[in-house]
Amino acid sequence: METKQNKRALVIEGGAMRGIFAAGVLDAFIDADFFAYDFVIGVSAGSTNAIGYLAGDRGRSYQVLTDHALRKDFMNFKRYALGGHLCDVNWLWQASRRDIALNVEGYIARGIPLYVVTTSVKTGHPRYHKVDLDNLDQVFPASCAIPVFFKDHPAVDGEPMSDGGMGDSIPVLEAYKRGARDITVLRSVPLSYRKEPIRYPSMLKPLFAQHPRLLGAALRRQRKYAKAIAFIENPPSDCRVSQIAPPEEFPVSRFTRSIHKLDTGYEQGLNAASSYLQEKSCDLHEVS
Repeated sequence: METKQNKRALVIEGGAMRGIFAAGVLDAFIDADFFAYDFVIGVSAGSTNAIGYLAGDRGRSYQVLTDHALRKDFMNFKRYALGGHLCDVNWLWQASRRDIALNVEGYIARGIPLYVVTTSVKTGHPRYHKVDLDNLDQVFPASCAIPVFFKDHPAVDGEPMSDGGMGDSIPVLEAYKRGARDITVLRSVPLSYRKEPIRYPSMLKPLFAQHPRLLGAALRRQRKYAKAIAFIENPPSDCRVSQIAPPEEFPVSRFTRSIHKLDTGYEQGLNAASSYLQEKSCDLHEVS
């Protein structure tokens, strides 16, 4: 692992359809030609938003979320009731790759590495994969593979994986370990949000009966989330952390299917990015 200090990192939280906010923020970054990071870490939907951003593909994430992600091939409650996937992340990745251009060469040429978080089914611990041409089509479906709602465990380098949010929902500590001392966290929920402990953990056991390490990850998730929030709100003295988060009236939930609500969330992302970029500009003027 690289340990050079004083790096700038962007950390992008997951959240399924809530990722529409990040789509707006990152499209505004592309418009402003703002790529002021040494590396990016993305989780679940945050990872797919991240690759579109680093590839310079403005509007790609918006199109995926407001078209492909609303199709029955992806989200299907009847299929789920009959024992299939609620959210078929393999179909979503493959269909969007086929239908919407992804400038992979642009990502490589930009030289800003993207690390995608998955959770090992065998250990229950997070894995951080540096995206390259060889693993591109493995890591993104794996990072988005929400347990229970997606029945498979996509393999990365032969190891079965699950949703990255299970192992590390907001990987700010990982960014710090990799040398980041100026970290921007792109959230998918308002700042007031706090993840509540699981009320009845025993009810999860049947759902993870074949994968006890994933059960452990699920039971640890709230504590790790709280630890990440504590780091963000009170970072070490040598680290600066900024957040870009949806407003309190953010209308999008994990499985929102309303185009109107998604468009509202996207516009809120554009507006939040505008405010963030203005603050960054003011900081630069003060320094100069």
